[in-house]
Amino acid sequence: MTDLSPNQDQSVRQAIESAIAENEVILFMKGTPDDPKCGFSARCVATLQALESPFAAVDILPDPRLRQELSAISNWPTIPQLFVRGELIGGCDIITELYESGELAEVLGVQTPPEAPAMVAPGLDTAAPIEITNRLS
Repeated sequence: MTDLSPNQDQSVRQAIESAIAENEVILFMKGTPDDPKCGFSARCVATLQALESPFAAVDILPDPRLRQELSAISNWPTIPQLFVRGELIGGCDIITELYESGELAEVLGVQTPPEAPAMVAPGLDTAAPIEITNRLS
């Protein structure tokens, strides 16, 4: 986890900008990679881990100013947010789409796994969906 506690001479915005500049791959998320606090964050972590891409992570939950300043910097309203080499890649849906197309591996500069596993957030059931039958007609 990357610590974003601003020092006395640094604002929250400067701390975020420094973290983005100093880390090649950084995920701003709810919770930590070991303990995500939302399914979207868990899915992004699972995606990066499936690609075996090293990344820094920042938990935005402890300080509400982090989310506010991050959204102002990125002009992106939702969390998680993935930055690669200082550029916003996007949120969970975009990260998932890029992963499935193989483009995320290219952006990260890593090998695409031979058979990319489907991304399922930890703790979610992977059983077949319940069949719905229309008996109204």
